[in-house]
Amino acid sequence: MMFKKRNLLSKLWLKHTNRPLYKEYKWELKNYHQKLFNYEFKGSQRLSSLPKIKEILKSAPEGLNVNHSGNAGDIIYALPTLKKLYELTGTKINLYLRLNQPLVLSATLSHPLGNVMLNQKMLDLLAPLLLKQEYINLAQPYNGQNIHIDLDYFRSGIFPLDRGNIARWCGYVTGVSADLYKKWITVVPNKTYVQTIILARSGRYQNISLDFSFLKAYKNLKFVGVPSEFEEMKKQIPDLQWAEVNNFLELAEMIAGCKLFIGNQSFPFSIAEGLKVPRILELTTDIINVVPEGPGGHDVIFQDHFEALVHDLANDELY
Repeated sequence: MMFKKRNLLSKLWLKHTNRPLYKEYKWELKNYHQKLFNYEFKGSQRLSSLPKIKEILKSAPEGLNVNHSGNAGDIIYALPTLKKLYELTGTKINLYLRLNQPLVLSATLSHPLGNVMLNQKMLDLLAPLLLKQEYINLAQPYNGQNIHIDLDYFRSGIFPLDRGNIARWCGYVTGVSADLYKKWITVVPNKTYVQTIILARSGRYQNISLDFSFLKAYKNLKFVGVPSEFEEMKKQIPDLQWAEVNNFLELAEMIAGCKLFIGNQSFPFSIAEGLKVPRILELTTDIINVVPEGPGGHDVIFQDHFEALVHDLANDELY
């Protein structure tokens, strides 16, 4: 029998009068949405497999045109897929970024860019880092260019964006499996920070059960992030110093040269993950969609584990 969606009143009536049948309906509804997604995905002729991508490249000598609307961390987590596409096709990526796309947040949260995911100022900060990568040909605002792969399709509603691994989302869209255990960002390390612990902590994705004040016992701590985040962190670590950067290439060079990076599920950690430096991720239990993979990666939820990891990594004692 063909599935038929119920209206709100019908669903509520079913929920309160026949619980088993309501659960069956919810299961069928989920399958219905999955089938709709598959139909749209295939019917739109999206480049969802490597053979399709290679075929289109025969008539696209200028490169593979890809678009993304941000935010900055999502773009960094798209890079391993783009790197893999370059390795498999030999074609560099033209990355077109859609600016000023709306960002919906809880009323209790804030974002450095306000109510948009990516703007021109953020692109100016991001572009020097992107263009340093061998597989990126250009990084420019989207202005109606012909696009071969729309990486924003992971926002279509079928992927559960509050869990899983952000770095895998673009692989689902393109049909390639990135080597997430390998570094996907290459920069020249800033050796000034070779004995430095770099810390970043955004207002979102905080594990409120973790106490960072124990870090007062360590020397050479630097904070990267916006001034409000820095002032908040200084309440726990009074002697913490703020490291200001001109762009995200400089930030990546700092992180590449540091002894240890500590961050939550925000933009600076995406860079540390791409560089595969020794790193600790602060996890909040309500949203876990960043997964450290490969050498040097650790994540923590509990205080004892956090303090022990910092001690061992800072003193080169990790087993």
